[in-house]
Amino acid sequence: MKQYHLGIEATLEIIGGKWKALIICMLMSGPKRTSELQRRISGISQKVLIQQLRELEQDGLVSRTVYPQMPPKVEYSLTEYGVTANEIVDVMCRWGRKNIELRQQRGEKIILLEDETRD
Repeated sequence: MKQYHLGIEATLEIIGGKWKALIICMLMSGPKRTSELQRRISGISQKVLIQQLRELEQDGLVSRTVYPQMPPKVEYSLTEYGVTANEIVDVMCRWGRKNIELRQQRGEKIILLEDETRD
């Protein structure tokens, strides 16, 4: 039996790490192919991306659709359950923007290149 001391442990087990929240964020705007996700998520390798997508799929947040054509076409999208993670990711994005602003005010040379979650 798996046990947690805090609810956040269960959350971090599913969307923790460097890439999963970014993947969820990218999929919020609609289905994406693997190559598109890899282009938009700077620094992620194809191997790691596919591994992270498989884990998100196993956890029920992402669905994988394979289209019967040549060459094969695969798209990933958020499930209904996966969309509920948007609340968490949105809070993380807002906190990150505020953190960047604070660091800029303190004189750190830091910029936010792209932020698609902004209203």
